[in-house]
Amino acid sequence: MADSSFDIVSKVERQEVDNALNQAAKEISQRYDFKGVGASIDWSGEKIEMRANSEDRVKAVLDIFQSKLVKRGISLKSLDAGEPQASGKEYKIFASVEEGISQDNAKKVAKIIRDEGPKGVKAQVQGDELRVSSKSRDDLQSIQQLLKGKDLDFAIQFVNYR
Repeated sequence: MADSSFDIVSKVERQEVDNALNQAAKEISQRYDFKGVGASIDWSGEKIEMRANSEDRVKAVLDIFQSKLVKRGISLKSLDAGEPQASGKEYKIFASVEEGISQDNAKKVAKIIRDEGPKGVKAQVQGDELRVSSKSRDDLQSIQQLLKGKDLDFAIQFVNYR
């Protein structure tokens, strides 16, 4: 019988991020406590730019955006937000959406699978994803449970289960 396999990826649905950003922008424009403080959030190239006239307000804008991401099912581990920076009279936070598993992180996951997973399971790094294969589908499911239980510092999804 052929090996069963699945891929471990770290992908974010760009449209969902866009929807969360639009919802956050709408809430910011309508909320009373953000009236007249120049608070805004929008795309700036590949990054997301948040602005307000004080450090606390710009952090509140980030908090609103994060809550919208969570409601849309996007892990906050895929959002890399910087620290507030003073820029003239306003404060800015730049955030980016991380996609793909880096080589170092892929090696960490492969090591977890080798050390703690069942014996017949193989993991290979393929670009920015990780292919896990085994003769037993039960072993693959136990690997998924193992990785879901780990507190990794990046978001993962399981795809191409065959």
